[in-house]
Amino acid sequence: MKPIDASAPSHSATTTEKEERIKHLPADARAAFHRFQHDRNPATLDPVIFAILQDFIPHEPARPFTEMPGTTQLIEELGFDSLAITEVVFFTEDLFGINITNDEIMQVRTLDDLRNFIHRKVAPPPPR
Repeated sequence: MKPIDASAPSHSATTTEKEERIKHLPADARAAFHRFQHDRNPATLDPVIFAILQDFIPHEPARPFTEMPGTTQLIEELGFDSLAITEVVFFTEDLFGINITNDEIMQVRTLDDLRNFIHRKVAPPPPR
């Protein structure tokens, strides 16, 4: 896979911009995003993550992401290429107001890797 430059800081999108970005996602993904905005619980984000993947997957998968094992490999099994991965990264950065480095994304190989990675990135910092 060709390295991507996802280390550039992304701007934090306004609520209106975020609403515009997710308006095409399925209703369950939009609802999950709204729940996350309210409770900041990363565990609610799986429908959003799967909807983002669905948007950028180069070929229609044989079955829904929710039915795939977490060990399903993004590149080898689902056909994601560097362009599709870059689009997922940029969309995710903008939507959640996070930064993702090349080194970080290179560690993401499977559906579970991606889910866990995004959950960690958006989780609120632990109380001091």
